[in-house]
Amino acid sequence: MTQTPLIDELKRLLIEGLHLEDVTPEDIDPEAPLFGDGLGLDSIDALEIGVMLDRRYGIKISSDDKRNPQIFASLAALAEFVAANRQR
Repeated sequence: MTQTPLIDELKRLLIEGLHLEDVTPEDIDPEAPLFGDGLGLDSIDALEIGVMLDRRYGIKISSDDKRNPQIFASLAALAEFVAANRQR
């Protein structure tokens, strides 16, 4: 997947919203996992991302959504989900 304005926007949103110190947008590989070995986020971060997506794009993601592993697999996957489901 190529860099898109939405991916760049999501990178900034994650860095600012999750207070990722010492991380720049260039450090985030859109194809790398967001959790575990990739960006190293945890379940609390997932909740924070859900809140940010609701505020910014009007997207509601419930914690028991069966699609969450796919939605949060990588920044590229998250961007695809946002692009398909954004309300604003």
